[in-house]
Amino acid sequence: MQNIQIGNTDLKVMPINLGGNVFGWTLNETESFKILDGFLDRGFNFIDTADVYSVWGGPENKGGESETIIGKWMKARGNRDKVVIATKVGWDFKDGRKGLKADYIQKASEDSLRRLQVDYIDLYYNHIDTGEVPLEETLGAFKSLIDAGKVRYIAASNVPADRLKASLELASTGSYPAYQALQPHYNLVDKAGYDAQLQQLASQYNLTVFPYWSLAGGFLTGKYHTKEDLGQSIRGLHVKKYLTSEGLAIIDLLKELSVKYSVTPAAIALAWLFFTPMVGAPLSSATKAAHLDILASVPELVGKIEKSDIDRLTELSDKMRYNQEG
Repeated sequence: MQNIQIGNTDLKVMPINLGGNVFGWTLNETESFKILDGFLDRGFNFIDTADVYSVWGGPENKGGESETIIGKWMKARGNRDKVVIATKVGWDFKDGRKGLKADYIQKASEDSLRRLQVDYIDLYYNHIDTGEVPLEETLGAFKSLIDAGKVRYIAASNVPADRLKASLELASTGSYPAYQALQPHYNLVDKAGYDAQLQQLASQYNLTVFPYWSLAGGFLTGKYHTKEDLGQSIRGLHVKKYLTSEGLAIIDLLKELSVKYSVTPAAIALAWLFFTPMVGAPLSSATKAAHLDILASVPELVGKIEKSDIDRLTELSDKMRYNQEG
């Protein structure tokens, strides 16, 4: 597997980003450790989480569960120097903790460092920018963390294009740190926002792109074909809007290509992302060893999938329409 260099940094990662949203939610600590072990065993090193994961998991979840599990795992395995850890700040915990004000970023970062049991965070994301806080304040807070050695580099997720551009322009003055990566919502059935507004900025400022929702909540695995299928998992209702003739045409082609290349439809969908400019390592979670095997198959697949097949997928993706009831 080829290393991916993140932006203008010295951080190098393998080309799959493991999503930590399932740790402490659909996976308990023991199960999470097995997935994390298996991910490293397959040659990967890039783990993504957020302070808010997984506050939605149930009445006992208060947020921070994912970071806590990852921290315990790194301490138990003694492998901090073998992994690149990304976490995020700013999402609403629904208990008053949220936002990108300087004092909150300072407090939230300390909480993340404590849960992760580390001295520094490799890549610290602005998780969501609602426009309520001056960019100078947010970037200034990130600068303080970098200067203190608590954060190595910063990145952006769920940031509107105008705010992202303004942040990057501020950083170009030399007074503030620059975002080095971008984590947009991007996949075969949901790509218009990135294509229309963010791709140009990523290219202009050399932002490495780590798409999240890479498999459209499981839709691109091929397991949803009818409304009755939506009850198969906790994420079923979130993919209802993709159940259209255009969405199902993409699934049919993924299945055709999965036979051709002897991989799963999910592997084909992930491989397609690598043909998007600036994409470095798609973000995907895993809850069982079989999912890790799919992720491990992707880098090799990228090297052998035919451009004509990528073009066929892109053509269908460009025609995507949504179920308005979804």
